[in-house]
Amino acid sequence: MIDLTGKVAIITGSARGMGKGIAEKLAILGARVVITDINPEGVEITTEEFHAKGYLVDSFVSNVADREQADNLVQFVISKYGKLDILVNNAGINRDAMLHKMKPEQWDSVISVNLTGVFNCLQPAAIQMREQKNGRIINISSASWLGNIGQANYAAAKAGVVGLTKTAARELAKFNVTCNAICPGFIETDMTRSVPENVWDLMISKIPMARAGKPEDVANCIAFLASDQSSYITSEVINVGGGFII
Repeated sequence: MIDLTGKVAIITGSARGMGKGIAEKLAILGARVVITDINPEGVEITTEEFHAKGYLVDSFVSNVADREQADNLVQFVISKYGKLDILVNNAGINRDAMLHKMKPEQWDSVISVNLTGVFNCLQPAAIQMREQKNGRIINISSASWLGNIGQANYAAAKAGVVGLTKTAARELAKFNVTCNAICPGFIETDMTRSVPENVWDLMISKIPMARAGKPEDVANCIAFLASDQSSYITSEVINVGGGFII
């Protein structure tokens, strides 16, 4: 049984969707979870919902693409709890377009959130974890890091997350800090459920397990990587996609 009692965790982009599912899983396992997102209303609603369920949660509104806000997020947690045990870099956006039609602002916005945002949170967290000589960093990449039509910006960012993960893992290992990446496949969230039915069916047809993943499928893997049971696992890129990557 995974027990995260006493652990302090930040999950970015956790007001809804997959991030919310990850936050709830860690909270169920006993972690003190900080709900953070760019959407103030979403943060408030999710925090109130989790409080009603008896979870130990705090909230902090932040835009991870803004370095000062990312720093303030990490410092808020350290100031309040004196430590940071788990960082899950989940926040991300899509601005899809075919390569020849992609606008510079579509490229810039995705890179700023999905890649720079990961670095903005990872660096101050890593500094703290080095000092306390313990920590777990889990970065959300994507099956798209190998390339996907209409997602040049997203694929580039998620491939960058893999490279950043492996570099951080090498640098932090001697401090008992692990860094791993999760590559979700097609996960059922409010966003994916909004796609046309024919697109949904096409995506399902590409998955050997013949179903979309649930946020808890990703959360279960993250819970293990966040726990003491994974202390000898670092620099890994784990696909959670029902065989989609095949």
